[in-house]
Amino acid sequence: MNLIDASPKQLFAILFAALLLLICSLPQPAQAQQWQAVQGDVLVIELPATGAHNKVRAFGKAWPWKQIDAQRIKAWIGVDLKAKPGNHTILVRGDTIEQRHQLKVIKGDFRISRIEVAKKMAEFDAASLKRLRADQAAIKATYAMQVKGDPDISITAKPTEGIVSTPFGAQRYVNGAARSPHSGLDIAAPEGTPIITPLGGKVLLAESMFLNGNTVVIGHGNGLVMVYSHMNTLEVKQGDWIKGGERIGAVGMTGRATGPHLHWGVRFNQARINPASLLTPTGNAEN
Repeated sequence: MNLIDASPKQLFAILFAALLLLICSLPQPAQAQQWQAVQGDVLVIELPATGAHNKVRAFGKAWPWKQIDAQRIKAWIGVDLKAKPGNHTILVRGDTIEQRHQLKVIKGDFRISRIEVAKKMAEFDAASLKRLRADQAAIKATYAMQVKGDPDISITAKPTEGIVSTPFGAQRYVNGAARSPHSGLDIAAPEGTPIITPLGGKVLLAESMFLNGNTVVIGHGNGLVMVYSHMNTLEVKQGDWIKGGERIGAVGMTGRATGPHLHWGVRFNQARINPASLLTPTGNAEN
């Protein structure tokens, strides 16, 4: 049909059909999903891609994501140990559309942990307190250091074989006095048991510390940082690049320790994360 000869009614029908075709060809917003995670979990979500420049945000932070194919992305989100229970928004924004999903944070059911140590390791004089604060500041500084790495942070094994002696999130009491919740995982094992890093990365810190003993901190990229404490010896140094599956030391009982064990801590984009959740990340939508 010649458009010049078309009647107004025919022209309107043609333009309307063309508009419908254009709308159908544009990316459409995905149906909102409800996700669920316990405090300290790593949440893994798979969603339709929203364009070439996706951004994933939750808890006021940007989180890493990876393209699966032209239609889908996978994203990793860390739920802090003290994240407020209740509903939070996950925002996925692209070039053309925006998706809003809901994350329900569930309060963790954490146990009580009680230990008895020498008085000097529980009540600190001025010199000890100064060193303790310097150690804490040094570790904290590594959480913001930038390291390039693959956004896929899933791992398949713990860094050492042993028994979990103090789980993540446990409310600690030292010599009867309440302390901060346990922000890592303690793995009891015979002294000298190898410690193997589950992911490659850069050694951001390797020092002997007052409470943490021999400590190694490795940055894996995308805000993921792992802390290894109470090691027998320091077998790597700051600035080293480590491959996944490489030995970085051995289990010890340096610092404040009642027996040989590895304290394995994880920070993901500053969030305090249960290391065990990297082995079995949460990723099932409620609906």
